Order: sequence, then structure tokens, then C-alpha cells
Amino acid sequence: MTVDHLLGKELGKGAFRADEEPVLRIAPGTGERIGFQTSDAWYAQLHELQALDRVTEQVNPVTGPVYVEGAEPGDTLAVTVHDIVLGEHGWSVYLPAVGALQRRMGGEPMTRRVPLEDGFAQLTETVSVPVAPMIGCIGTAPAEGSASTVMPSYAGGGNMDLTDCAPGTTVHLPVEVDGALLSLGDIHAVMARGESSFVAIEAAGTAVVTIDLLKARPLRAPRLETSGEWLFVGLGDPVQESIARGYEDMFDFLVKDHGWSPADAYVVMSAAAHSELGGPTGSEQPDPLHPMRPVGAVTVHRLPKSVLA
Repeated sequence: MTVDHLLGKELGKGAFRADEEPVLRIAPGTGERIGFQTSDAWYAQLHELQALDRVTEQVNPVTGPVYVEGAEPGDTLAVTVHDIVLGEHGWSVYLPAVGALQRRMGGEPMTRRVPLEDGFAQLTETVSVPVAPMIGCIGTAPAEGSASTVMPSYAGGGNMDLTDCAPGTTVHLPVEVDGALLSLGDIHAVMARGESSFVAIEAAGTAVVTIDLLKARPLRAPRLETSGEWLFVGLGDPVQESIARGYEDMFDFLVKDHGWSPADAYVVMSAAAHSELGGPTGSEQPDPLHPMRPVGAVTVHRLPKSVLA
């Protein structure tokens, strides 16, 4: 792994903030590779102590922020993920009253250290799966206040937990403050889409990215570009609103950015655009009494690039 700048995990923060002092300033479009080192200390401590109320490490820290020269509100940051280097193990944990399986798992936490060897995650004594490293939490600073690294996801990104946020993908993020203030964290060794448990196979690691800037290209939600697809993130409450917003952004991409007729966009999307749930972090602020219970939904809407040829 070769990088021009390495940001250590000690720079991890518990929020995306507009008033955070940047740890690095870079010019966009130079091809400089930035390594963001991330921490798994929260999971390791929970595994050791087996008691949530005794854990003192920061949950889901993001490393940064990086100030991007020339970035202004109304621009878009294009962050290309080149590599994700994992450590020797990851973690699976169950948090009581969290995730889709809470009624099955009961009231006691569960933790498991998952070996990562030779490109595989050893989930049980007999079941292993290939690693597929991804970035769970990535975003720019909100215009004011702070945005959580846990939930909800927000216009600038956050804890979206998208499996496609992986090497080879370019993540497009709205810029809401001068410099954008990019941070990322929450690396996963592998995760099933939808993340049933609200926790994947979490792992420490280093994500290597480059940063470009698209001037005067406002977005209302993140979108991702892979080799074969454009992915539009929907954020809304209830889930039907999230789905509508994601599809609207795709429609506008075809009509406004690519000059399609509304009728053509409508017909092609009806036949070729697929939708699925994103990460389970929700899109609205949780009830303070239940801070890990998501409100609203993150959805993902997939447009194959082949229709643009």
C-alpha cells in the first residue's frame, strides 16, 4: 500500500462537524492518495468486558477531516476508493435491542472475534466467506451543527453502510461548507446487503482514496459510481419517501444531465432500474429515549451504465 498522506486512527472523531479543525489540506484532482486508518477499539473492548456500560472507547469513529481546497457549498466531492487494507481479524457483535434479530437474540450482548486469513473471513468453525472490504461511514460536514457517525444518515453521507462503497467505486458527496471536510471510518471486512444485525464483520483497516472536485454540481443526497452502475441514495421517512427521492434523483440524472425525454427516462427506469434497502441507520433523528432505533430509511437505486451507451 503506497500513500502520499497517512491519517492515523488517533484522529478518529465521533461526529461530522463544520467547526472541526482539518488534519490535512489538499488540492483536488492531483491524484494524491490519502490513507485513512480506522479503529476497531470499541469492538475489542466490548469483547473483553462483555458489558456495554463499561465500554469507554468511541463508537464508530471517523478519521479526518480533510480540507479540500476550492470546495464550496453547491459543489460535489468525488472520492474514489482505491484500496482497503484489513487487519488480521474482525468482529461480529450483537447489541441488545438493536437490529432486526433483537427478538430472537434476547437481552445479553454477544461478541465473536472473526479471523481474516488468506482473503476469507472465518465466520464459524465450518463457514467462511471471501472478504469484501467496504467503507461503512463516509461524509462531508453539514452546514451547521454536527452529524452522527452512527445514525441517522444525512445529506452529506454518514453511516450509510453500502456494500458498494468499496475499491473501484467513486463516492459523490454534497459539499455544504468551505473545504468540504471529508471524514471516513467504519470499515467492514464483509457485509450482507441490508445489514440485518446493524453490525457487519467490523474491522480495523486503512482505506486509500483520491479526491476530485466537481464545481457547481449540487446534490441533495450521495450517489456512487461503480464500473457498471450509478447508485442513487434515497433518504426519507417513511421508506416510501426515501424510495421516491432516490428515484427522482435518478430521473433528474437522465433528464437534466443526459438530455433524455421524461417519457424515455420513465420507461427505461421501469424496466432496468432496481431498488433495495441500504444500511439500517435511518434518515431521521432517532427518539432520544431509543438512540439506536432508526427512523425512516436509507434506500439504494441502481441504474446500469449500459442504458447510457
